Parts: sequence; C-alpha cells; structure tokens
Amino acid sequence: MDATLDDIEFLVSSTHRVGVLDALTSGPCDRDELRTITGASSPTMGRILTDFQNRHWIERDRRMYQLTGLGEFVADQFEDFVNAMEYQRRLQEVWPWLPHEIDGFSIELFTDVVVSRPGPGYPYKPVERLTELITTTESMRGFGMALLKSGNLEPFFDHVRDDLMCEYIYPPVVFEELLSWDKETVLETTAHINYTVLLHDDLPLDDRCGLCLFDDRVSICCYDPETGALRSLIDTESDEMHGWAESYYEQFRDEARLLDDATDLLSVESIR
Repeated sequence: MDATLDDIEFLVSSTHRVGVLDALTSGPCDRDELRTITGASSPTMGRILTDFQNRHWIERDRRMYQLTGLGEFVADQFEDFVNAMEYQRRLQEVWPWLPHEIDGFSIELFTDVVVSRPGPGYPYKPVERLTELITTTESMRGFGMALLKSGNLEPFFDHVRDDLMCEYIYPPVVFEELLSWDKETVLETTAHINYTVLLHDDLPLDDRCGLCLFDDRVSICCYDPETGALRSLIDTESDEMHGWAESYYEQFRDEARLLDDATDLLSVESIR
C-alpha cells in the first residue's frame, strides 16, 4: 500500500506531471511541445520524462514520446478519479439536503452535475435553473416539493398551456399551496389533457425534497425542512440517475391517486 500511495503522491504532487500525462493522452509529443503545453522548465521536463520512462508509463520513438499501454491505463484511471473528486466537491455543501437515505440513491449515479445554490445577495439561482429546465423540455414528470416557488410556477403553467406533457405527484399540502397561489390558474390547467395531477399522502422526505424528470435531465430540489428555505437544485443528465429516478417515480405513481375533478379538489380545499 505504501508503494501505491507513493505513486499517487508522485503524480498528483506536480501539476507538470499531470500536464504531461494529460497531453500524451491526445497523442505523441516531443519534448519542446510538452514544455510549451505544461510550462515546465527544460530540467524539470527531463526529470519527468525519465521518471515516466522508469515507471514504463511512456516510451520514446526518436524525438517523440507516447504513452505505453500501462501509461494509458494510469491516465484513464486518473481522469476518472479526478472527475469523481470534482463531482464530490460540488456536492459537499449540499450533501446534507440530498435524499441519500433513500434506497438506491448514491453519488455513483452522477456522471455530471450542475449545482445551483442561493448566493450572498442573490438567492435566485436555483429558481432560475429550474425555470430553465422547465421551459426547455417537452415532457416532465415529478413528485414532492419541486414546484413551490412562485418564480417557477408562472412559467410552468404557461408551458403546460403550450402543451408541455406533464405528470406530477403532489403531496396534498403542496397542492393546497398551489391553490393558494392562484386557484383559477391551477384549476384551469388541471383540465388540460397533457397535464396529469396525482396525489400521494405519504411521499418520503416530502418536507424536504422534490424530484423532476425532464427530457434528458433529472433535477433534485432540496429544502431545509425546518425553515422551508430552498437550499439547492442539483441536476444531471446521467443515464444512471435517470434510470433510478424513473424507477423511484413509478413506485409512487402506482401508489398515487388521480385528481378527481371536483371531489378531490373539494377534499383538498377542506384542508385549508
């Protein structure tokens, strides 16, 4: 293990070494090209190339250096590790709000990630990102607390009127909040054939989380259950995340009930 850690430290402790490895993944380079790409001095480049040759990561053909099969393996694995660390860094500050207690949810589901958080003096980034996702998709399914902020509701209902294919599972209390926001708009759009409303009385984490499946992205809306504040919106186009979210969504769809016009609307209204 110590020798393995030595190899890891050898590589990551020098941006020039990482730069050489990265440059050679695109094809053979001569020494001058590598110096230009990395900004390394001539003595530094000489040491790097010698060290890489001693590890059998590169080989020399006349003036050109190229990765060996072993070097390609190291470069590929290192790229995967760097990507994984990049994703976890983006998720560090929002991890407490993510639904990681739910079966099947894990960081491995992310192959890319966009994290939108309220910033100092400008708390609207998550709302704006969700609006962007809503208005650029042709289909949408979701459940929970994703659609709560007024900044998202107007573009959402406008897009429903413009034939957005939408199916959404609401906790009754969330649907009640929609009615409080604009009862006339909500009731009018529930009559649209392209907008299916379902109600579910026992969604997990229904005081803290909302999930939406768009054409090619999945978003997770994260709220502070104690204050109701929107803490972050995380979205990804990962196929793995989409598969997990779709399976999870279908589970609750099977348990949900269709909104039954006047009967359910009166029932929801009676809660108020």
